[in-house]
Amino acid sequence: MAKGKIKVTTENIFPIIKKFLYSDHEIFLRELIANATDATKKLKTLSSAGEFKGEMGDTAIEVIVDKKAKTITVKDKGVGMTKEDVEKYINQIAFSGAEEFVDKFKDQEDAAGIIGKFGLGFYSAYMVAERVQIITKSYKDEPAVIWECDGSPEYSLKSHKKEERGTEIVLHIAEDSTEFLEDVRIKTLLDKYCKFMPVAIKFGQKSEWIDNKKGKKDKDGKVEKEEIKVDNIVNNPSPAWTKSPSSLKGEDYNSFYKELYPMNFEDPLFHIHLNVDYPFNLTGILYFPKISANMEVQKDKIQLYSKQVFITDSVEGIVPDFLTLLHGVIDSPDIPLNVSRSYLQADGAVKKIASHISKKVSDKLEELFKKDRADFEAKWDDIKIFIEYGILSDEKFAERAKKFTLYKTTEGKYYTMDELTEKITPAQKDKDDKLVYIYTSDVEAQHSFINAATTKGYEVLLMDTHLTSHLVGKFEQTLENTTWVRVDADTIDKLINKDEKIPSKLDEKQQEKLKPVIEEVVEKAKFTVQFESMSETDQPMTIVQPEFMRRMKEMQAVGGGGMAMFGGAMPDTYNLVVNTNHPLISKILNEKDKAKQTEITKRTTDLALLSQNMLKGEELTKFINQSIELI
Repeated sequence: MAKGKIKVTTENIFPIIKKFLYSDHEIFLRELIANATDATKKLKTLSSAGEFKGEMGDTAIEVIVDKKAKTITVKDKGVGMTKEDVEKYINQIAFSGAEEFVDKFKDQEDAAGIIGKFGLGFYSAYMVAERVQIITKSYKDEPAVIWECDGSPEYSLKSHKKEERGTEIVLHIAEDSTEFLEDVRIKTLLDKYCKFMPVAIKFGQKSEWIDNKKGKKDKDGKVEKEEIKVDNIVNNPSPAWTKSPSSLKGEDYNSFYKELYPMNFEDPLFHIHLNVDYPFNLTGILYFPKISANMEVQKDKIQLYSKQVFITDSVEGIVPDFLTLLHGVIDSPDIPLNVSRSYLQADGAVKKIASHISKKVSDKLEELFKKDRADFEAKWDDIKIFIEYGILSDEKFAERAKKFTLYKTTEGKYYTMDELTEKITPAQKDKDDKLVYIYTSDVEAQHSFINAATTKGYEVLLMDTHLTSHLVGKFEQTLENTTWVRVDADTIDKLINKDEKIPSKLDEKQQEKLKPVIEEVVEKAKFTVQFESMSETDQPMTIVQPEFMRRMKEMQAVGGGGMAMFGGAMPDTYNLVVNTNHPLISKILNEKDKAKQTEITKRTTDLALLSQNMLKGEELTKFINQSIELI
């Protein structure tokens, strides 16, 4: 039996780097600038430790595009490299120079800020370049060198005349990647990946207007302006989330929100500043934006960073699902730069971060609720979609949310669940001693039902988001001996069935005789005719939709439930409830003229349809014309 070791060689590693190292080739610029940032921060650490005694000078990283020469250069003024460094860190792929450095200077404040590794990060350049040069001079008093490789296993390394400290990475762009020679393309990448890098990044120049140096004035006596060219710094090295919360004011947070989302014209409702150093490092700012009650909201608004280096804005599975509706920034050095999102979702540290963020959000909401309930109530309609989504998707959050989740009535009053339960218990228990919570999804459309319920002293909750059906289903599972019904799910006496019977003016035989008369003027597949003994002052006919059927249909519309599992759509079905005690119903029954009986029945059912906003188009026009003729 033969045994041996599998060897990875440069002959087979280069194609892997070129094609599979990163999902997007554009990531090369982020990696090179991250390395340049590394080198610059290393120099600052060495200076703090007394190992570098020279002048730091301007440490801005510069990106230079030469379209004619077909090159992109990333230039820094950091520690640079000696010939031995190049041999060690560049020629030995994936050697971790950063780890060695951090270990040596672990007591220095900046040492923990080293972003990544020399090695594979640098080799991402070959995704877009056919040839790469490294021109570098160490901060040590040693000669500069130039390293060059065309993506084959062969490279050259020789001395160079470079006199400035630092490193220049020169990419000779391949024919299939010339898109990266366009200034606008590079500007887009810098804005996407490097907007908040901790070292200033220069890309070209921009114009600024200053007072004329000679003091020359215009005809109005004002000093004239003159145009000058200045370095175009494309990033903000000290974003708000890197600062202490105590040093920031409300306007600072709103200003940073505008910096993140220039096209968002409304200020956020409030923010949460994350600042954790144990059991993991985590900083960031999350904003609650103002959104409508429906779910038509943009996701991918939370940006994920690792030490101010952008990773992704697709944070589903990394951030708790319900918080993907928030906006803002999360930054953690415990999140690796160059791995797939699926890896992040499975990573243990990332899962702990997601759990902690959920807790911080619930803590903040509880704090706001306790601090100023009136203000919290004023913002409730704008934030309730977040809370509802969280209650449905995160059990731990749902438990914490009991302390601050509010339920708004049609009269504009707000209750916590405990307060609401105490309020409705005397009036809203049915014959089986089950507590009934009544809600509406549309105050205007369900007005007559709401009016009937409030007249009886019932509280009607306003629950009008697309998550309502899922939410009430969850409540029925978690709240003992309770049921939830929409206000139009049944007639008022059956909505909370207290077993209070009203004598009927029509016996069973009369009802059986009347039923086919009514069924002739309605769609049998859509309406089920039912008879109930109600007050004479109640409507002659009422259309209701059974709670179960309507809820299943709504749940299907937003995903899950209903007949979706069988590949079909839930049909619209309603109950046409006939009030056996209304004089008009007796008139229909006793009418001898068949045509007149049909006309009265049709007009009565049309009235019920109209009250439910179900009479539309041609049917509505006919009903209006007939009513005018009757008048």
